[in-house]
This record gives sequence, C-alpha cells and structure tokens, in this order.
Amino acid sequence: MPSFSAKPLFNKDCGLLVHPTSLPNQYGVGDFGPSAIAWLELLAQNGQTVWQILPLNPAGYGDSPYQGLSAFAANPVFLSPEDLHARGLIDEIELRSFELENRSVVDFTAVYRNKTELSARAAVRFFELDSGDPLRLKYDAFVTAESDWLEGFALYSALKASFGGVAWTDWPEPLRQREPGALAQAVHDLDVELEQVRFEQFLLREQWDSVRATARRLNICIVGDLPIFVAHDSADVWCERGLFRLNDDGSPSVVAGVPPDYFSETGQLWGNPLYAWDVHRSDGFSWWRKRLRKILNWVDVVRIDHFRGFEACWEILGGAETAEDGRWIAAPGREVFNLFVEDWGLPLPVIAEDLGVITDGVIALRDDFQLPGIRIEQFAFGSDEMKKTF
Repeated sequence: MPSFSAKPLFNKDCGLLVHPTSLPNQYGVGDFGPSAIAWLELLAQNGQTVWQILPLNPAGYGDSPYQGLSAFAANPVFLSPEDLHARGLIDEIELRSFELENRSVVDFTAVYRNKTELSARAAVRFFELDSGDPLRLKYDAFVTAESDWLEGFALYSALKASFGGVAWTDWPEPLRQREPGALAQAVHDLDVELEQVRFEQFLLREQWDSVRATARRLNICIVGDLPIFVAHDSADVWCERGLFRLNDDGSPSVVAGVPPDYFSETGQLWGNPLYAWDVHRSDGFSWWRKRLRKILNWVDVVRIDHFRGFEACWEILGGAETAEDGRWIAAPGREVFNLFVEDWGLPLPVIAEDLGVITDGVIALRDDFQLPGIRIEQFAFGSDEMKKTF
C-alpha cells in the first residue's frame, strides 16, 4: 500500500470537490475503476492539482457518507466491475449484466444489489485460486494486517444483512450484548458471508491503490474527509461500546448536533453518540490515533468535519426531538492533537472545517496546531451580520 507523503498545505493550489460516486460510468455509480483514472487525467490536463472527496466509508442512513457504518471500512459501491473483469474474476457476460440503463440518477438500491452479487461471483473464482497465487498471498497479508477493525466490521455487516438490515440495537439480546457464545456461533454460521466482506474490503483497497498511484504520478493531492462523529448504527459502536456514551440497552444517552442558528431555528439534531472521552484518555486516545493513521493511508490530506467538536460539543439528551435544549461540553482536542503531532509532526496533514459557532477556543485550537481552515465563498455575499473574513 502507498506510504503517506504529505503535500504542503499552504501553497496556492486549485482543484475540485467531486465524490467518486458522481463519476460517470455504466454501472450505476462512480467507482474505483477506469472512471476515477479518467477523472484524474482530466484534472491534470486542466492544470488542477487537488481532488477533494467526501468520506469513503460504507454509507448508512439516507445513503449518507456522514452516517457511515464503519470509520475504517470502505463502501462496497466503489467496487469496479471493470477491474474485476481485468483480473479474470468475472467474465464478459457477467460484466455486461451489471450495467444499468439510467446513468443520470443513482439508484443506490440497485447498485448495492449489483455490487453484492458482483463480489459474490468474484469471490467464488478468487477462492478457487491456488493458496500460493500472488493475489491470494496479498489477500492473506491484508486480512492479517487489518484484523483489528476488519473482523468486527465483517461480523457486523454479515449479521446486519442476515437480520434484514435493521440496526444492531434490534438484534437478539445475546448478539446485541456481544455475548461470547453468541458471537462464536455467528462466526461459524456466517463463515461464507464473513469471507465475502473481507474479500470486498481487500478488493477496494487494491483498486484504490491504483487510483492513488495515478494521482501521485500526475502530482494530484487527494483531500479526504473525516467526520468527527460516527453513526450509532455502526460497527464501531457495536464493537466498542465503551468508547461511547450509551445506556445499558445500547441506546445513546446523549447525542451530537448544533444549536439553533441561521440554518435552523431548532438547531440540527444529528443523533450520533458522543464519545466517552475519559475512556479514550485512559488508553492514550488509541482509537483516534488509529483512525487518523487509517485514513492517511488512503488520502494525502484530511479535512476534519465539525472540527469545533474537538474544542466543545453540543450535547443533547438521547430521545430529544430537537437540538434546542442542548449544552456545550468541553472536549479534549488539545490532548488529541498533541498526540497527532507526536505521530505525524508539524505541519499536520489536516484541514480544520471551522464553520458554524466558532469561539476563541476553537480558533486557538486551530491556530496553535497550524491548521488551515475553510472559507465558503458564497458566505462573503450573505447577511451583513455574518463576519466577513475574505
């Protein structure tokens, strides 16, 4: 896999924000195949040096990448049928069978169905390869190297599919509470499904490595996106309940959002569980360090969405209908970023999304760690009540 090499963040560069799903092809949604390579070549031909994308994680509620099913996995919709055909894992007839007629609107239901069938067919051929085949050896190495998150995500995904897609809080009690006997039985019963999830994640990594290698050859910096919070219905929360503020039944005791502002009179109720920061602190914020390390194995620079949540979060009681009655609670962002500096040095390959309710504390956190922020051009032409910083 490519090693990280930071691109200076303070040069004057030019690029575009285009999520891979928006890249045109005949398979219903943009992916990590030829459409992404062609896009990078088009950027280079037009003198662009930055490609900014949204989170690549499996999309959850509303097909939103900001409600991801995992902070570490990639979305299977990005699997490229053309790449699998080139590898001999599907034939020409199968390749054509995955084409979708409507190429102007994404039908995620059809895409998910097709990509699941695609990976299942490819998996049959893949696991027929000799154990000494180079691709099999790469797969084995990937599964071993990524086991700390991959095994939990694979089991979560297989169980979620087996229960018709319902949230983990609606699973049978033994699985909801992760009783060892129930987990062992599920691993036994879902052996084929688990292998397919591992295989999908391996393929996604292989395909993205080709995309990223092309970006580097063309001197294009890929700017990724890291949502500060994770979805409640996610492998992260199911596997690591202690890292989040949950009730005994698994429901969130408090959730994230933002107070009323010029976008919403009642605020924004996101519903993501807040972090149990004391638990994170007790092991040196290892989950956060692993998370940043993981995404920087995929991109060159990362934008942290809702950066201000590292200084203070808007805490709302679980079950509330609006975000109006929340309160600001302090977050240990300075501790976390000191550890990021230990891992990566300065300047950090991080962009702070510093929009919304920005206080002196947020500005100090951003500036003390030498992080560039974000300015939205259209805001410069808005209400005179808004501070102009252009």
